[in-house]
Amino acid sequence: MTGIALAFVGGAAPIARGAQSYVTAGTFTWVAPTNVTSVSIVAIGGGGTGQCGACCSGGGGGAGGGLGYKNNYTVVPGNSYTVVVGASASDSYFVSTGVVKGGGGGNGVRFPFTAGVGGTYAGCGGGDGGNGRNNSTGIYGGGAGGAGGYGSAGGAGNNIGTDASSSTYGGGGSTVSYNGTYAGCAGGGGGVGILGQGTGGAGGTANVTACTYGRGGSGGVNGAAPSAGGAGSGGAYGGGGGGGYAGGNRSGGTGKNGAVRIVWPGTTRSFPSTDVG
Repeated sequence: MTGIALAFVGGAAPIARGAQSYVTAGTFTWVAPTNVTSVSIVAIGGGGTGQCGACCSGGGGGAGGGLGYKNNYTVVPGNSYTVVVGASASDSYFVSTGVVKGGGGGNGVRFPFTAGVGGTYAGCGGGDGGNGRNNSTGIYGGGAGGAGGYGSAGGAGNNIGTDASSSTYGGGGSTVSYNGTYAGCAGGGGGVGILGQGTGGAGGTANVTACTYGRGGSGGVNGAAPSAGGAGSGGAYGGGGGGGYAGGNRSGGTGKNGAVRIVWPGTTRSFPSTDVG
């Protein structure tokens, strides 16, 4: 009984620690638990999808989704709040895009073969998604951008002859390889996790044997590894899809959906790294 009495010092009920994660694209309702008056939230936008190649040119790479977080946001116990998890190229947010948002990364465009632009963010902090690339050499698919990080932008996709960029805490950009005969469909952009600051997933590489597929971008912290498609798919969460090679109209990679995570109490648990795991 002593422990119970101490938990109610001053007549106030204790505030339980808790968390709720939403990792499937869609619209949901979160109800604030009893005695919870403050939360902290992270939202990651869906990564853009890479475009397929055409007979004369490779498709542009998809961009990474942005990541935004909001700390110590006031809620009312028992009230309902909207949670939206973006599918590929769509925003994720809590309540509204003005409260906390991870913006969707842009899709690659087939004509005039342009790449997606990284998603933006809203909140206390976060990072934009990495930009995709359109391959200036013509026929090779453009690299995909990685998801935004907790304080830094995601890595940008690469072009033939350039290196994909990395990110301190976000997903890395993907590569487009060339072996002198073939260029691969681009790899997918790396994703980022929802348990706070940590190492983001690396971008995928291209397959250069005959451009049958690119390797998917790796998942971020506690993210799932994606499957490979015509070009590499993005990594969980928010990684962009790689652009396809021109030969045979190779398909572009799919951008990974976003995610939203809520933790409480928001007065003591705050992103990017204070007791949010």
